[in-house]
Amino acid sequence: MEEMKISKDMTIVQVFQMYPHRVTRLAQIMTSHGLHCVGCHVSAYETIEQGLIGHGMNEEKLNTLLKELNKAIEKD
Repeated sequence: MEEMKISKDMTIVQVFQMYPHRVTRLAQIMTSHGLHCVGCHVSAYETIEQGLIGHGMNEEKLNTLLKELNKAIEKD
């Protein structure tokens, strides 16, 4: 079975639950891209895509963020 990757349809909480040993690094990546929802209650039900759109970011920014997040978990 192929390992699940981080996708735009996941909530921040789901990502952190899947990769608990990488939470700090993943949170750093998200905040560096302007997604400061990591400590917000909305992170439990809003997807990564919804969070970025809600903060006025575009699909290009979303794709860049997802690539960096997935790179951070490659060794898992």
